[in-house]
Amino acid sequence: MVAWLAGPIWSIPLVILALFCLYFFRDPDREIPQGPVAVSPADGKVVSIKQESPTATRISIFLNIFDVHVNRAPITGRIVDIQYHHGEFLVASKEEASASNEQNVVTVQGEGTRVVFKQIAGLIARRIVFSKKINQPLTAGERVGMIKFGSRVDLILGPEWMITAIPGQRVQGGASILAVRHEE
Repeated sequence: MVAWLAGPIWSIPLVILALFCLYFFRDPDREIPQGPVAVSPADGKVVSIKQESPTATRISIFLNIFDVHVNRAPITGRIVDIQYHHGEFLVASKEEASASNEQNVVTVQGEGTRVVFKQIAGLIARRIVFSKKINQPLTAGERVGMIKFGSRVDLILGPEWMITAIPGQRVQGGASILAVRHEE
C-alpha cells in the first residue's frame, strides 16, 4: 500500500520508520526478583550514583533510543505523591537533567521504606506517560508508564538500602536489582 502511494523508492524510508517505531515501543515481559529489593524502573545504563544528602542516594539511568522505554515500579508499595514539573529538555545523560529537565516525580511508600523515582524527559523525549494514581498499590516491576524516545530515570533511596548497582552497568526495568534493603 505504501509503495503504491509513494512509489517503491520513496516507501523505503517510511517502512524503516514504521519498523523502528514497532521496535521502540516494544514491551517485553520480565521475570521480577522477589524479596526486599529495589528493581530498576527502566532499561538503560547507570550513568550516576550520587549521595544527594546524608540520607538519600540517587541512581540515574539513561535510556537511549534502542532501550525499552516502558517504566516499572521499583518496589512494592502504594503511591503517596505524584508531582509533574515543567522544565528544560537538556540531553538526558547529563547530570543537570536530573534537576532541570521536565519530569514526573513519583513517591512510593513501601513496607518500612519510601522511595522516589523520576521519569525525566530528554532532548528528543517530549512526552512522559504515567498511568497510575495517588493511593494506588503497586508491585515491584509493575508497568507504570513510559517516556517516549531518549530519556532518563532517577531512583532515590534512603539509608535503609544497600546500593548494588554500579556506574556503567546496563540494567533491565523490573528485572535488574539496584539495591537490597538492610535487614532490621
